[in-house]
This record gives sequence, structure tokens and C-alpha cells, in this order.
Amino acid sequence: MSNIKELSTIIQDSSRVVFSQDIEPKYLSDQLGRKHGDASALVFPDSTQEVSAVLKFAHTNNIPVTPRGAGTNLVGSTVPHNGSIILDLSHLNHILEIDKENFTATVEPGVILEDFQKYVEGLGFFYPPDPGEKRASIGGNIATNAGGMRAVKYGVTRDYVMGLELVLADGTILTVGSKNRKDTTGLDIKDIVIGSEGTLAVITKCLLRLIGKPEKSQSILVSFDSLQAGIEAVPIILRQNLNPTAVEFIERKVVKLGEDFLGLKYPDPEAAAYLLLTFDGAAAEIDGAIEKLGQVLQGASRRVIILDGTAPELDAANIWKIRGCLVKAVEAVSEQEPLDIVVPIARVADFVEYVNKLENSSGMQMISFGHAGDGNVHLCVVRGGRSEQLWESELNANLEKLYAKAKELGGLISGEHGLGVSKRSYFFAETPAASVDLMNAIKKSFDTKGILNPEISYVK
Repeated sequence: MSNIKELSTIIQDSSRVVFSQDIEPKYLSDQLGRKHGDASALVFPDSTQEVSAVLKFAHTNNIPVTPRGAGTNLVGSTVPHNGSIILDLSHLNHILEIDKENFTATVEPGVILEDFQKYVEGLGFFYPPDPGEKRASIGGNIATNAGGMRAVKYGVTRDYVMGLELVLADGTILTVGSKNRKDTTGLDIKDIVIGSEGTLAVITKCLLRLIGKPEKSQSILVSFDSLQAGIEAVPIILRQNLNPTAVEFIERKVVKLGEDFLGLKYPDPEAAAYLLLTFDGAAAEIDGAIEKLGQVLQGASRRVIILDGTAPELDAANIWKIRGCLVKAVEAVSEQEPLDIVVPIARVADFVEYVNKLENSSGMQMISFGHAGDGNVHLCVVRGGRSEQLWESELNANLEKLYAKAKELGGLISGEHGLGVSKRSYFFAETPAASVDLMNAIKKSFDTKGILNPEISYVK
């Protein structure tokens, strides 16, 4: 390997270049902190030009590069390998422009989603993508095409990316997309990059679409005597064209973990499961939708509860906090493997039924919740008291069964977390070879030497 210390001539601020022996362990892993890699250097560029210079150096010297945002990913996408350079983009964290006439925002990739949403809402705008991890970076959201709870009405991150400034593996700076709402002038390169987990290019600027802030938002909690009854109610709701913003399903046993973790409570604790819905838009439209919701679920549910804030357990913010903390709540009790399997909406009930049967037959706890409105089933597969060897062997066996069942139902192994390094073997097992070959051909056209995140699942 070339003299890695030459990076100090590219980024001359010594506080923004850290070499191998001094790199903090958190930069060698992801949010779960269980998979660790190795790196020769960690750099914090503060401009597109510095990103370009670092990539030119890496390309010339055949050094792998691992781009990194806020480090909130769950599948090892930010785990460096083979002495790579970690390219941390957290210093590129500025909101550069709000174009009020064209309803766009231009931001750097290190801007935190939560901060950005609060800022634009203060100006009367709305940025809908809403993954569970609000401290993720915008660049990380784009790299994984993050979805979240509002996807059922508003779509996913891809639907709000109009343009990108990219730096290719050899240091070339490229701008793709524009403020135009229509574009059929050639292949959409930005769409190819969205969801590519840092394997094709490094994002240095993001042109995002904004919409007007809804007049009102109202959350509703619907309780059921069984999870099956709750899931079966979802297509009934969707067929009524009530246009909910979010439709989440949660088992009571999962809610209890969140309640204990946060010290908060859900109403109707005798229920077996819940649907948590949000409606937003004009006040009259929402009121009509809620009234109709009560009518169509009469007899199918236990209670339809308007979260009006009149008591702590009726405070929408508290109820959503419990939903949002579920992965962390499970993690506080035991190590677990978080999954984000997606199946067609009509097969959610079938898949969850299979999960419950597998839990009983395997003896491994499997906690289900997720985005019922778009078929994204989140699972926490819990280690419990298993030894490392037993945990690894039983987990792998159960993951193979879960992913195979998802495929049988027309589903996929990832709806929004991405592939990372965690799903490599399962991806190859479930994906046609011709598709893998095409993905690798695209990878090679962007990155001829294969230096950008080369350990990600589809890269051979």
C-alpha cells in the first residue's frame, strides 16, 4: 500500500485526518456495533473538492473507500475492510438553499433528517420521508432509499430526490438531475445511485423535492383481539380510499417492551395487537376519513381510539415514541438481528402467520411489527441465552427459512435497511444470477477498480 500519510497533504487540518491506530471503534462498525472491520485512515472532508482529492488518491493507489454518514445503518454498510479509507461526510452538513418558488431544497449529505424536517416545516414546507431513525443523515437515507412510516401515502426517499452532485471513484465530479419535474433525456443516473449503499459514487450535494405542509395531522390507534385480525383489517382500510399517511402494526408483547423501555403506556392494554394510523391534510378531509374508519372497522376491532392528547396514554407523540423505539427496546433486553423483509400487501398476514409458526417450532423468539400499509414487515430475531456458536448456527438456519418464505410469497429480503455485508449470502441465494451480473456490470462502469464499498452484498 502507498504511504497513507499522504492524506495529510490533501486534508491539511490534522483534526480531520486520523490514522489506523487512533481510529475510534465506532467508526469501524455500524449502529449495532457487532461487526467490526479495519481501516488505514479516517478522513472528514469539508468540501466536494476534498472528497474528490481523497478519491483520486485512493483510486490511484488501489485503496478501498468506505463512505459513512451518521453511522445509523443496521446491516454493516459502514463496516470498512482491507485497510480502507473511511470517508466520513458528517462535516458536509449545511442546508445550502431553499427555493420557495420551485419547492426544492439543496443540502449537503451530512444534514440530519430530523433537523432538516424541523427547519423546512418552520418555513411552511414538508419533507415526507420518515424512517424510524430520525438521526440518520440525508445522504445515508439516499444511499439506502430509506422508506419509513409515511411511505404508504407519500412514497420513499427516491420520490423526493431531484438531483445529486456525485464524486466518482476516480475523483470525477458529476451533477445529475435538475429542478425540472420531468426528464426523459437519457438514463436517470441519480435513480441508479439512489439505494446503492455507497458502491457507485459518493454523494456531496442533494437536490430535494418539498411539498406544502399539511394543515392538520391526526393519529388513531385501533386495538384488536389478535394480530391476524389487525393485519386483515389493513386491506379493508386501503380499499376505502381513506388515504392514511401511515399504517403500522404492532403486537401487544412488542408494545410492552417499548412501554418498559420508555416508561410510557398504550391505551387498551388487554388488546393482543394494534394498528397505528396517521391521517394528514385538510381538517375536513381528516375528520371524514376518521369517521369512515370507525364505520368500516365496526365489529372487526376492539376500539378505535383518537389520540387527542387528553391523557398521557392518548398523546400521539408518546404513542409514536413507543413505536419508534422498538428495535432499541429489544436490543436493551437481548442481542437481536433486525430484519426488514417486504412482501406484497395482500401477503403480510400469511408471512406473519409463518413467522409465528417458525417461532414456535424453532424456540427462537421473533418479534414482528412494521409498515402494514406497504408490506414492510420488521422482525427482531432474538438471541436470548444462546452461546455465540449456537446463536450463529440457529440464526442462519432461521434466516434462510424466513427469506425463502418471503420469496415464495413474492417478497424480498430488504425493504429499506439495505443489504450491507449482513445479507450477502442470502442475497446471492435469492437473486437470479443474471440480475447479479448486471448489477456488477453497472458497478464496474461507475467504479472501474472496484474501490467503493467492495464488500456490499451484490459485489462479486
